Amino acid sequence: MEFSVDSCMKIKRLLSGKQNQLKAKDIAIFDDSEKLKTVLNKLSWKILQLLSEQEMYPIQVAKKLNMHEQKVYYHIRKLSQAGVIKVVKEEEKKGAVAKYYKAAFPAMGIELPFGYQKINNVEPKQIDKKMEQFLSPIVTYNTLDGKIVVGSPDIHGPFKAKARDGHYAAHLTLFLGKFVDLPQEFPIKLDVDVKAEKEENNNMILVGGPGTNLITQEVNEHLPIRFNMMPSEHGFMLGGLFSEKTQKVYTADSTGVIAKIPNPWNLEKSIIVLAGNKAVGTKACVLALTNFWSKALKNFNNEKFAAVIQGYDLDGDGKVDSIEILE
Repeated sequence: MEFSVDSCMKIKRLLSGKQNQLKAKDIAIFDDSEKLKTVLNKLSWKILQLLSEQEMYPIQVAKKLNMHEQKVYYHIRKLSQAGVIKVVKEEEKKGAVAKYYKAAFPAMGIELPFGYQKINNVEPKQIDKKMEQFLSPIVTYNTLDGKIVVGSPDIHGPFKAKARDGHYAAHLTLFLGKFVDLPQEFPIKLDVDVKAEKEENNNMILVGGPGTNLITQEVNEHLPIRFNMMPSEHGFMLGGLFSEKTQKVYTADSTGVIAKIPNPWNLEKSIIVLAGNKAVGTKACVLALTNFWSKALKNFNNEKFAAVIQGYDLDGDGKVDSIEILE
């Protein structure tokens, strides 16, 4: 499988191992000799090796290599421009913002146009390009690398709520099963367990709004389309969905949001949110991704994304069976 990062670099899958026991990772293929020269520079290579082991900011790298800061800054800038390292988080230090860098790819190389061999007995599961990008890195190489988090059915959180939408994760997992192998660990977790075990820095798919899912509640402020959480004499109440872009508020029970954002606790990871004003809105979002994803992801461009979903009962049986995208 192949896709482009920019006009001078392509990403391919590097397979290793025996038949039926294959392992895979991404490899960045250079089409531009100047970018390759940047990586092969002796000092740049030392910096890249350090940043493949752990995320660091330039002053840390300079101290580790016993080099002048300006020299290290120069090479880090070149590596960043070449696309082989990336910023994974930022912190304020002594009045300035320190950018932490890490290697962007686990393998890099050049490719000559010959030598491919057919691999038998390997039948990769088909996934549409846009869906692949939306689910990445939560779904990679036919593997679910993350958790599906649902609200606890017991009274919990500031809303003192019992989740009534967790069972919609079953429909979602059946859908994901078309693209991934059965994971060794059970993939669905309760929000209270995720908080207790401090697993927030993983890839996650959050099912349920902030009233019933504590992790959705914690990432709510980072969503482009977020839930209004308003204090009241009884604790908290939800005032619908608010869009930063259009300034509109959506209050219908059957509305919800599909969103994808970087994990605020670990920018290398991602979070997908499927959450409604009420349980029926969450169901509409799950249906939007599983049954009507081409419509739901129409405006997805591999960046921070959110769409307002409206659920409809077209056959009149009292259950949501169709959706529209409101924005």
